[in-house]
Amino acid sequence: MVNGMATTKVTITLDNEQLAAVRKLVSQGKASNVSSFIQHAVAVSLSDVAGWGAMLGLALKGTGGPLTAKERVWADSVLGVAQPQRRKRSAA
Repeated sequence: MVNGMATTKVTITLDNEQLAAVRKLVSQGKASNVSSFIQHAVAVSLSDVAGWGAMLGLALKGTGGPLTAKERVWADSVLGVAQPQRRKRSAA
């Protein structure tokens, strides 16, 4: 844990195997405790997401910008993504 950094206690759910693996790393001295391991894992994940977002932004900039609505519908159809159903308005 980083000293001086505000923290909040939360409850998370892990697979039994994941928790066992983390506890094994702690017992081997490869992580100081479960909480610090999870904090590090979250920091790495957040950094990864930010990195992918930056790469996507550069790729979109190099190829003409974000997808148009028509391009998004085409891409979703190719990827097999179901289109959201529009709700019909009831006459009031």
